[in-house]
Amino acid sequence: MGVSPSKRSKARTRRKRTAWSKLTVTGAMSCPQCHEPKLPHRMCPSCGYYKNREVAPKVEQTAAAE
Repeated sequence: MGVSPSKRSKARTRRKRTAWSKLTVTGAMSCPQCHEPKLPHRMCPSCGYYKNREVAPKVEQTAAAE
């Protein structure tokens, strides 16, 4: 069984909580279509392709957004 929270010191609790912040972020890979960086197993935000097929239409930048 676990230790009750009232017996656990604040330093010990905070040390366990900060362990999550030390996790590394997965690296980006290049999209096979447009060669822009994207996260693995996700649709490319710049061209809209996933697994060599178009999932979403390419989003055009407007003059108002720039």
